[in-house]
Parts: sequence; structure tokens; C-alpha cells
Amino acid sequence: MKKPFSISVFIIAMVTIISCGEKESTKENKVAIAEDENKIMGSWLLVYGETRTSDTVEVKELSNTEFIKILNKDHFAFFNQNKNADEGFYGGGGTYTLKGNVYTERLDYIGVKELRGHEFTFDIEIKGDTLIQSGIEDVPEAGIKRHIVEKYIRINE
Repeated sequence: MKKPFSISVFIIAMVTIISCGEKESTKENKVAIAEDENKIMGSWLLVYGETRTSDTVEVKELSNTEFIKILNKDHFAFFNQNKNADEGFYGGGGTYTLKGNVYTERLDYIGVKELRGHEFTFDIEIKGDTLIQSGIEDVPEAGIKRHIVEKYIRINE
């Protein structure tokens, strides 16, 4: 009788240990995912912008302007301010999702009606205090089809 009881106790103990280990592993995975998602949150200053359309590459002139992107848990906003003139200000915002390195913006607030409600999907990479965003912007209604590469540095920790 003692042997079946000992085996039963052993099996129960092993199942308990294994299930506890799985819970810890799941918690660790959720923490790692949350940390990755948190890395994107903050305020970012555009330091490089490149636009490619068919056979043309244009690098954004940033010496007289500041372009800021702000990301919280599920919303983003951006604005561009000319440092030396009143004209040239624009901004926009909306919601975003982040799944791994795939970042998708839904642009709900913008002065160009054809862009409202449009989704833009980009690949992102965060290296230290630098966020690199690249992808295709394709909005036929607005006459836009281009590949962009944007590099930002974190301005708020």
C-alpha cells in the first residue's frame, strides 16, 4: 500500500511543480512583451526622413523644422513646426497597434480629408534611443504612393 501512495504523492508533486513552472514562464513572456511595447512609448524627434517615389529619393530638410512624434499606450500624435516662420505647421494623430516589430497607425486626425481613417503599416526597430520606422504609404485618393524611412531619437525618458 505504501508504494502506490508514494507514487501518487510523487505524481501530484511533479504536476504541481510543472504547472508552477509554466505559470512563471507565461508571466515572464507577458513581461517581455509588455517591455517591448513600452519601449515605443514616449516623445521622439525626427532626425532623418527619406521618401522614395518611383525613381526619386528625397531626404527631408530638418535644419529649420522640428518634427515630433508622441506615443502613449495606444495613441500617437505628430506635429511639424517651422522654427523660423509662421507657415509650415501641421499635425495629426490617431490610434496605433504594435505586434512584434509591425507598427500600424490609424490616422484619424489630420487636415487632409483623404487621409482620415487610413491605416499605415510600418516595420519598426528600436536601437537604444533611436526608433527607425519604414514602410509603404499608399493612399490612391490622395495621390500618395511612396516608401518612407524615418529615424527618431527619444527626447523624453
